Amino acid sequence: MLVLIVASIAIVILYKFVNPPYTPLMLSRHWSEDAPIHYEWTPLEDITPNLALAVVASEDNLFTTHCGFDFEQIKLAREAARKGKKLRGASTISQQTAKNVFLWNGRSWLRKGLEAYFTVLIELIWGKERIMEVYLNCIEMGNGIYGAAAVAKHHFKTTPAKLTREQCALIAASLPNPRRYSSKRPSKRTLNRQKSILKNMKNIWKVEFDK
Repeated sequence: MLVLIVASIAIVILYKFVNPPYTPLMLSRHWSEDAPIHYEWTPLEDITPNLALAVVASEDNLFTTHCGFDFEQIKLAREAARKGKKLRGASTISQQTAKNVFLWNGRSWLRKGLEAYFTVLIELIWGKERIMEVYLNCIEMGNGIYGAAAVAKHHFKTTPAKLTREQCALIAASLPNPRRYSSKRPSKRTLNRQKSILKNMKNIWKVEFDK
């Protein structure tokens, strides 16, 4: 157990300085579905700030201020589940990053426990700016498409720096199920969600990270 704890902390420290070459989800999709892996690392400063703003507006409004967990959303999700209502997402960007970079896909109490553990580690060791950088590079944004560079190239024929505000909102609208809701061929539902995200982006205006 001690060896596992030390190893987990070591890899989190390593990924603070070294960019993840692949994620478990990338490899799982590739092996089980023979899906391509479109993945190209791009430093955060070379990605338009609008993309970070869009995912915060869509996925996690309190990203820059919470400790990795949005306890109010967790409470609301539990109440909805208790009442038999449609399940609502409560995972923060930090939790999604921990899950994608370190863990396997699926649902179990073990995976959720490990997700919480790695979320605490990356919040303590990486900080918000690095978490956002890894998230925008590693998150699945389409079938075989991972990160800002890949989605900009394959869906919009551009670079991460040149994505428009509307394109960023469209990418965010496809999360967290980008293989069902495509930013390349958006459905009416995705376009409506894009409008909502654009409105929320105006309210947030800017995402600032603690250095």
